[in-house]
Amino acid sequence: MTQQSYPPFAVLLVDDEPAWLRSVSITLERSAGISNIVTCQDSRKVMETLARGDIGLVLLDLTMPHVQGEELLSCIGEEYPEIATIIVSGMNQVETAVQCIKLGAFDYFVKTVEEDRLVSGVLRAVHMLELQRENREMSSRILSGKLQHPEAFANIVSNDRAMLAIFAYIEAVAASPKPLMITGESGVGKELIARAAHTLSGCTGPLVSVNVAGLDDNVFADTLFGHVRGAFTGAEHPRRGMVEEAADGTLFLDEIGDLSIPSQVKLLRLLQEGEYFPLGSDRPKRLKARIIVATHRDLAAKEAAGTFRHDLYFRLRTHHIQVPPLRERKGDLPLLLNAFLADSARTLGKRRPTPPKELVSLLNTYNFPGNVRELKAIVFDAVSIHKERVLSMESFEKAICHGGKENIATAGPHNPFTGLERIPTFSEVAELLVDEAMVRACGNQTIAARLLGISQPALSKRLKIRR
Repeated sequence: MTQQSYPPFAVLLVDDEPAWLRSVSITLERSAGISNIVTCQDSRKVMETLARGDIGLVLLDLTMPHVQGEELLSCIGEEYPEIATIIVSGMNQVETAVQCIKLGAFDYFVKTVEEDRLVSGVLRAVHMLELQRENREMSSRILSGKLQHPEAFANIVSNDRAMLAIFAYIEAVAASPKPLMITGESGVGKELIARAAHTLSGCTGPLVSVNVAGLDDNVFADTLFGHVRGAFTGAEHPRRGMVEEAADGTLFLDEIGDLSIPSQVKLLRLLQEGEYFPLGSDRPKRLKARIIVATHRDLAAKEAAGTFRHDLYFRLRTHHIQVPPLRERKGDLPLLLNAFLADSARTLGKRRPTPPKELVSLLNTYNFPGNVRELKAIVFDAVSIHKERVLSMESFEKAICHGGKENIATAGPHNPFTGLERIPTFSEVAELLVDEAMVRACGNQTIAARLLGISQPALSKRLKIRR
């Protein structure tokens, strides 16, 4: 399996000392996971290298034969303003550092500085460049209004504008190494969103899903990080953790809002340090997977209440998707119904039944607290007991009735007449109710009568009187 290079753009190291180039290359890869590195010993070839490759960041020595660093810094700023340059010099002079910053250098370091400071500076530049690229990508997607890879979303049935905007966002941030947080009610399809993001990420490794709800701290650590032989009683064999299983791919942590505080600390350390220790081991392993998390909880409220660490919360939501509930995208009901009818028939080995025309109108009156998952289950149940050519409405009516009156689509306050100067008459209220029921039922009298709690003949009589 080929390991994906990081970052997506190359980091160019320029110095006439091969030992320094080799040392910094090793340090960046070991300490920061930066493997997409290009080196150049001849300062005369720098501009040629920039013209030839996808360079995003340059680490540049000041004192070199042939072409000096300051001259190169000026040329890079003029010809490639999108490239960031960090000066790494043997001279510890304030005036020189100030001059380089004026010429457009992102940062200035002395070669004798501690490795950690240099690595931190490089990572800051890399993160800034990643955000700039993501912003440009996002702007391009929004302006074009088109998806470049619609096939990645084939399993998500939707023509809703909010969902299409989410698809565009996923395309823009899918290649980012930063965490992606997916929030939304249960049943909206968060795992499908995670799979689409993984598909578009370019990662060569697998998507590994872990539901962390109900895992205590020890089980969570063992599940994610694995253990060595003898780590605890019963650990007779070593076991790879899910982080390692997801190497070069995506680790999807579902129900992250249910994670205990001690487990949150472990996850935070993994994201901050980019490394972890299998249980019982004193040798760290590097994180080589992209992290995607999902929850139906209100993490902002949990963070404000102190039950979810604020530092972990803000690190996880670098990229954030809020998936809308089905009640906010009811225009997708006909598409979802057709897709689930076909899928259920195929699974059950039956011919696809024909849905009655009034079925979509009936479904429109329901709020679906279980969202898309609930609709899929209702359709599957209806197809499983289906016998005639036209699908029966009976199982749908029962499911909606069992869902409770509070989930029938409603609008307005509990008492719409509170505060009115004049209370309308019974006849006027009846007229308004009939009109609203017919609108919600899309003109279907049977469904409108059900919403009003009267028989269809009684509603028909009222409508005839009005004419």
